[in-house]
Amino acid sequence: MNNVLDTVDQRTQLVGENRLELLLFKINTLQLFALNVFKIKEVVSLPKLSAMPGSNPNIAGVANIRGMSIPVINLREAIGFAPKPYDGDTNLIITEYNRSVQGFLVGKVEHIVNMTWGDIMPPPRTAGMHNYLTAITKVDHDGAQQLVSIIDVEKVLAEIIDYDITLSEGVLDEQLLPELMGKKVLIVDDSSTARTQVRDTLGQLGIEIIEASDGLQALTMLKGWADEGKDVPNELLMMITDAEMPEMDGYKLTAEVRADNRLASLYITLNTSLSGSFNHAMVEKVGCNKFISKFQPDLLVSVVQERMQQVLANN
Repeated sequence: MNNVLDTVDQRTQLVGENRLELLLFKINTLQLFALNVFKIKEVVSLPKLSAMPGSNPNIAGVANIRGMSIPVINLREAIGFAPKPYDGDTNLIITEYNRSVQGFLVGKVEHIVNMTWGDIMPPPRTAGMHNYLTAITKVDHDGAQQLVSIIDVEKVLAEIIDYDITLSEGVLDEQLLPELMGKKVLIVDDSSTARTQVRDTLGQLGIEIIEASDGLQALTMLKGWADEGKDVPNELLMMITDAEMPEMDGYKLTAEVRADNRLASLYITLNTSLSGSFNHAMVEKVGCNKFISKFQPDLLVSVVQERMQQVLANN
């Protein structure tokens, strides 16, 4: 199974080109689900699991992978399907999200597909607010077009891991609070859970939050405000955007903003569950001002306060 991801390092070049690759797999017998390959470290057959008494019921146990203890989440049960015994098709997808490594128990792993973010659509509004999808798409599979559901991993993790938005002592600059009160920040993220985390964190500063669920929606909003004659870079303290989103990713969004003279000076922070030096290189390539790996409330607040100080210094 490891050979599925043998060329994962080569796949990083797709990020920043509004492209992605999805690993397709099954959880039940009919539906196809997917995760972004760039967040996957490897895929292995079901290893022996050690029990974790007292853990979240969706934690199936701990796997020892080359000397590293990795918590294993039963993805089928975590997103609301009925329990099912493990069988010969059960596999473990090992991922890295938000600076942590975890495994997801899934069924049969199919193959990898190469797509553009333009092919990836938000889930239908009729799915409601409590679904576990960030997006859907269609692929050719077994001779027919089949719907693929892309899992909102951040929502799954947030229901298992307690993400605390409490700020550490000394992080909040009390003298800046009057200046920050009412300032506007645009949050762009396809995960409603991730938007909530940022919104609740920055709400402690009295900031007014504007939300968009994908890069294209955000770009349309920004250009619309500019068409109305608004000085967008001055009206918004900053834009905080995810990297991976349906229709237009955060890298492409940033490049489009920088290409529009009316928007070009907007302060942009990339806030993503992707991590590593690759992101820092992409930040420089497309022109983001800052990069933060999720979810770090202290760092998020520090970046916003730093931006506020820059604005005050330039006035």
